Amino acid sequence: MTESQGNAPSRRRERFPEISSRAYEHPADRSALVTLRKLSGFDTVFKALSGLLPERSLRLLFLSDSVRVSDAQFAHLHSMLRDACYILDLEKVPAMYVTQDPRPNAMCIGLDEPIIVVTTGLVELLDEEEMRAVVGHEVGHALSGHSVYRTILLFLTSLALKVAWIPLGNMAIMAIVTALREWFRKSELSADRAGLLVGQDLQASMRGLMKIAGGNHLHEMNVDAFLAQAEEYEAGGDLRDSVLKILNVLPRSHPFTTVRAAELKKWAESRDYQRIMDGHYPRRTEDKDTSVSDSFRESASHYAESVRTSKDPLMKLVGDLAGGAGDLGSKLREKFTGGAGTGGGTGEGSPGA
Repeated sequence: MTESQGNAPSRRRERFPEISSRAYEHPADRSALVTLRKLSGFDTVFKALSGLLPERSLRLLFLSDSVRVSDAQFAHLHSMLRDACYILDLEKVPAMYVTQDPRPNAMCIGLDEPIIVVTTGLVELLDEEEMRAVVGHEVGHALSGHSVYRTILLFLTSLALKVAWIPLGNMAIMAIVTALREWFRKSELSADRAGLLVGQDLQASMRGLMKIAGGNHLHEMNVDAFLAQAEEYEAGGDLRDSVLKILNVLPRSHPFTTVRAAELKKWAESRDYQRIMDGHYPRRTEDKDTSVSDSFRESASHYAESVRTSKDPLMKLVGDLAGGAGDLGSKLREKFTGGAGTGGGTGEGSPGA
């Protein structure tokens, strides 16, 4: 099922021994997960499903009806997988399967141990370096422990369709599904960063995202023009368009592709990324000493900065109503940490995503 990783990368790239997922996790990923865990009824559902989900059945399904990646089958993918696990120092190489599906997609699922699944559509669409970033993306999900929540999201999405005729039952499930989707969209931004750490080729990561958006027609596409779409998407329109953006993204499990590309490029040009490449990053051995409140404050600061720099009309309005980015940062920090605000309130509400 799993194997120990030990081979060196197929080309010279930096390796990150004992790297903690905190090194590449997007602040919005952490805060959305905290919000999810605070959602009423989530703990009960999580504990119940952890014991009920047919994980053995899931593994047998892929074993019987997909192709397991190994030295004998899809050897180039197996090499990439071992390579990614070596670079991110993942102790065990997850089982990986290729499944017949023309839609380009990949996922990391499983409760006890992660399973990585890629579709034939994705394998046929991407070149070696683009695929390396995708494999690194999924290994990043595995290292972050995202596979558990992803599995529950898949199960609840299916369940919601089956009980759609029960109004109250469906509403309760959809509340959790909506929160899970909001978290998962943010977790994709984290995994994109992990993919870049593995591939260490920003252009390959950009090409892969462009192909997922527009197919295998790179000669017809341009990275700068593609990124300009993301800027136009964020800044364009009025408040009505801002609301439509929210409605458009709600049913999706992934952020919009142009947004992912812009976020990844911004991170690749940041000091945080360079510090990781220089070997300065949090280690897993330090995870137990990590302050939860510090993570909350970091997330709050990220949102304050996002609102301050956003060109979206709704975000500008939020900034104005909050009295500016500084005021908003204080309000967010109060909400995330439960500390006293400037007005003397207790700020004990649950943090918002």
